[in-house]
Amino acid sequence: MNNRLPFISQDIKVCIICEGNEEYEYLKKIDSLEVWHQKYKFFPVNAGGNGNIPARYQDRFQNDSYDVVLVFCDTEKKPHEQYREIKSKINDYHDVMDIAREVIIYANPCTMQIILAHWTDKKLSSPAKGTNASIVEECTGVKNYKARADQLRLIMEQITRVNYQSMYERAKLFPDDDEIAGSSNFVKFIDFFSAEDAKWICNINKKIEGSLSATGDCTGEESRMFIQQFEADTGDYTKEKYNQDDMSLDEIDFLLGNQK
Repeated sequence: MNNRLPFISQDIKVCIICEGNEEYEYLKKIDSLEVWHQKYKFFPVNAGGNGNIPARYQDRFQNDSYDVVLVFCDTEKKPHEQYREIKSKINDYHDVMDIAREVIIYANPCTMQIILAHWTDKKLSSPAKGTNASIVEECTGVKNYKARADQLRLIMEQITRVNYQSMYERAKLFPDDDEIAGSSNFVKFIDFFSAEDAKWICNINKKIEGSLSATGDCTGEESRMFIQQFEADTGDYTKEKYNQDDMSLDEIDFLLGNQK
């Protein structure tokens, strides 16, 4: 990934690799409620299964069209083998220890735990849809839930700005430990997505580039420099330079005086 300067763009592009239909449809629904800061533009990608997440993540990261690439997935049941494999592959891809914890939005045991928090405090102990069907029906009226498209549509239609706030209050009580059933770090990302300050993206990308330690932080001065130069259209971070296409090899040769 090239150097990413998230603070210099009016719209910050956030790509989120979704494990499957539940995560994908849920993110689209929340985005449609306009409860997150307007500066963020979300681009969810349906990976079609947790086994496809690492490849989708690498593809979108290498695409270099986004300010940050995240993952949204389940931990599934213990021993969380596939979830751990996803984390391991992301860490190995960047060659940065524990960077996966910075870019993965997780729910233990499953994303339905977050969705049901719009209506209930009940915790799920299993990712099995059959096991959770009765709670889903109790909260949403959808019977025999199997994550079919029509069932997801009915559930998403019941999510509102009002019960979004209820979910947020409940999510604040979720422990942030992916080994514990009923845990999730979703609220951390809700706070990121809701705030104007996008320093969190700078922190992630600097850690990926190896220029920020695990305990470091992007400085306010860096943020102000990016913003000031971009808005003034001067310096290294102008709108024109940010949006211009990369030079071709012929153009580079010409500038270096190698053109015959």
